[in-house]
Amino acid sequence: MGYSSWSDDAYTNLTSSKGYASKSADAIFSRSMSSDMTPVNLGIREARDSDAHPASLAVMVWLDVTGSMGRIPHAIAQEKLGALMNTIIDNGVEHPQILFGAIGDHHSDRSPLQLGQFEAGTEELDKWLTSVFIEGNGGGQNRESYLLSWLVAGRHTSIDCFEKRNEKGFLFTIGDEKSWDKLDVDTLKELLGYAQGEELNDKQLLEEAQRLYNVYHIHINEASYRDDPDVLGYWRDMLGERLIVLDDYNAVCETIATLIAVQHGVDIADVTSKFDAKTAGLVTTALATVVKGSIVSANDDGVIKL
Repeated sequence: MGYSSWSDDAYTNLTSSKGYASKSADAIFSRSMSSDMTPVNLGIREARDSDAHPASLAVMVWLDVTGSMGRIPHAIAQEKLGALMNTIIDNGVEHPQILFGAIGDHHSDRSPLQLGQFEAGTEELDKWLTSVFIEGNGGGQNRESYLLSWLVAGRHTSIDCFEKRNEKGFLFTIGDEKSWDKLDVDTLKELLGYAQGEELNDKQLLEEAQRLYNVYHIHINEASYRDDPDVLGYWRDMLGERLIVLDDYNAVCETIATLIAVQHGVDIADVTSKFDAKTAGLVTTALATVVKGSIVSANDDGVIKL
């Protein structure tokens, strides 16, 4: 996957022709689980180099589609996909391949895991993003199934950036709650079609994902779980400085793109200078701790200081 290319002009034309700006989420997104997004008998999602993209970079963007978090994929489809792709590419990372996935609650939702393919082209990215089913439920227990994203990343992806160049990809989960701490055997069988296996826990799955990806969580610091010590404490224990606290969901794409650019050597001020003042402030504040920290190298032999 990921053999076509991004075009900002094509994106502008696409969103205009489809009238996204005035459409509701129900009018843009899938109304039920798409058969193309099902995790049953998942196999492998691939991010490969090609003549068009000789140095691909795998980026997984996992959207919480429960409750108020459903606003975020809607905003991305309407206007923010361009901010994500243009900011990454304009800051020297020329060949990002994005996989959009969706997370719900495996204890209560019909579709707690959905995922597309790694793509680089305008129409393909739009296709997978808008194929997401915004189920909107969630279990009301301040937990969602973010650990499913780590399972997919660690066990069901093959990415050339890591396999050929020893460069980790990026994985972002986005939401406002904690993750469930385990997946039982019945869940794995029903959801992914695993014939057999054993119970898996969040720390185990996170470690597997971190072997291939720089893993982050963006906590949307609004509504019920704003500055919630229990939720933030969970993520700090799991991810440390790779927890990003963002005060406005509208800046999600700019935050992701800025972090990727900074970790590829671009000064954060150079990236955010292209944003409006409000967005620049939100991104700078959200990444203040992260960009002063460190990231684990692909070899895990040490750390690369930013």
